Amino acid sequence: MAVWDKKIPWSFMLFLAGVAGVDVNYQPPVCAVKGSTVTLPCTFTPLKSFNQNGKEVPMRIVRVRWCVDHEVCQGTTPTVYDSNSTMPDSRYQYLGDMKGNCTLQIRDIQMKDNAIFYFRMEADNPRGHFTGQSGVRVRVAEPVRMRINSSSDAGELCQNQKVTLSCRTTTCTFHQLEVTWFKDGSALPQSGPALQLGPLTAEDSGNYTCGLKINTKTISPPYAVRVEEAEEKEKDEGTKLLIVRVVLFTLHTVLIVIATAIIIKRTCVCKKAAAAENSEMCDGGVICELSTV
Repeated sequence: MAVWDKKIPWSFMLFLAGVAGVDVNYQPPVCAVKGSTVTLPCTFTPLKSFNQNGKEVPMRIVRVRWCVDHEVCQGTTPTVYDSNSTMPDSRYQYLGDMKGNCTLQIRDIQMKDNAIFYFRMEADNPRGHFTGQSGVRVRVAEPVRMRINSSSDAGELCQNQKVTLSCRTTTCTFHQLEVTWFKDGSALPQSGPALQLGPLTAEDSGNYTCGLKINTKTISPPYAVRVEEAEEKEKDEGTKLLIVRVVLFTLHTVLIVIATAIIIKRTCVCKKAAAAENSEMCDGGVICELSTV
């Protein structure tokens, strides 16, 4: 009996030591637009072996599954993907393998996918079965009209400058959007939520819009991009410099006129004061002689 009591904790400790190395790593919660495609990056660490009668027995993964809103994800639990299934749902594509990659891609995502997804691995021995119980939260949003943000706050851009236009929405932040970009109403070959422009030329000037490929009602209001040509910029700078010079010249002239007027006024006042003083002396009976030098 004592021997049995000692064996149980020892085998249990070995089991825990093996299980402690098993893990599933999910990405942070993601947000997807209804009808779009979203990828859930995922990695897992399986149990490599187990101890049996003092001997290490190798182990391999033989089945992988993805479940929705079920932390255990085993037995008859409904799955969105099962490597053993003969009739998989085409909307869910497993991009992983049996060694460490458990990435799942969801196409044409629907409101019913607004849930928590769990990954489960199953080995050729029950000791290697494991479900990542933290799961990954997927939020599904209805399509809304997009808007464009620019990496540059300047209204006018210069040649050879680089700028990034971002297609966003106020509903939530999207990382894997399939976006169509337009310039003056014509579709551009680029896709994705960010459009890189530059080095800029005058040909990049125009009105840009963006929207989700899945819904044309999401097209954003136009965003104007104006690239200032080098010659035009130099001309504008020359015009500004000329204006500054004219203003300074005008101010200088005005100051000279004001100073001249003040000097003339003071001279006249002095002459009048001197004449008045001579006049008073003559009125008192004193002969006045004005001498000129």
